[in-house]
Amino acid sequence: MQALQQIFNFVPLTARVGTAGQPLAGQFKAIAAAGYEAVLNLAMPDHAEAIDDEAAIVTSLGMTYLHIPVPFDAPRMAHQRQFIRLMQALGDQRVFVHCIMNYRVSVFMYQYLRVCEGYDDASARSPIFETWQPDARWQELMAVDARALVLD
Repeated sequence: MQALQQIFNFVPLTARVGTAGQPLAGQFKAIAAAGYEAVLNLAMPDHAEAIDDEAAIVTSLGMTYLHIPVPFDAPRMAHQRQFIRLMQALGDQRVFVHCIMNYRVSVFMYQYLRVCEGYDDASARSPIFETWQPDARWQELMAVDARALVLD
């Protein structure tokens, strides 16, 4: 667990889900060693801190790699719905979810925990919200009624 604490903005949000900012290439070994079975990346692939061969690194360590590129300045409800579908498809697998700063992830996990896992508002909020104040675009996504996110 100590190696995971070295990952930027790492938060062990639930027993099944860890969240963070962008890990360094060498930190994926610690993620795999901690028992995570899948990595879900929400960062844009053209960001300066993105790792070009992240998918190859992750899969070489025996983990599943999933990527939903979410523009930080233009998140959409469609991104959130896709995220929920992927998280549901992963079932009970341990999932490491990251973006660049753990901001996108914190909003998406907030909605996922409320809508799919039945968490109350306070319990669904990542500690990241203590240091980051979402702007209007992200607040709007956080305010979406759960019924609009429920997938048939």
